Amino acid sequence: MLLLIPISLLAVFFLWQIASVLRQWKTDAAVQHLLAIYGSAAAASRDDAKRLLVWYPMAMGARKLFPEAAAQLDAQFGAALPLGKEQIQAAHARCSSEWLAWERAHNAEYSVKTAQLEDEITRAGGHASPLMRTRLAALEQEKLERYQQRYEDYVRTSKALAALDPSVK
Repeated sequence: MLLLIPISLLAVFFLWQIASVLRQWKTDAAVQHLLAIYGSAAAASRDDAKRLLVWYPMAMGARKLFPEAAAQLDAQFGAALPLGKEQIQAAHARCSSEWLAWERAHNAEYSVKTAQLEDEITRAGGHASPLMRTRLAALEQEKLERYQQRYEDYVRTSKALAALDPSVK
């Protein structure tokens, strides 16, 4: 009977060691999976801010599911993964600059189209026929509709990025 107590203690100690090793393996596997997810997602979000908005909530959920792995990654990289404030701000700035570039290109495209129609009017004697007036009005409507659609998309994306980081304006 006296011999059973040390054997029981030894068994408990070994089971505790095995459980500790299994926990570490689980954390290591989680670290590897999070690195794979964060790496590819971070690269994709550099090209398109909307991708960031899709995967960011999932990545934050993964941080909650695997807090030990997230803590190890944060310690290794010196910042909270998947993305810190700087990356979110950069995504917002990129989104804004893409909007401004699109806006300039859009205006240039429709300036050319309008000039072409006005040139046709000039070549026709300077008087716009009902068809030419209708074509000009349709062109202006098309320009406005495309602008509004793209602007709504920009505003929606910009607001969603700002919600991830309140310092983004």
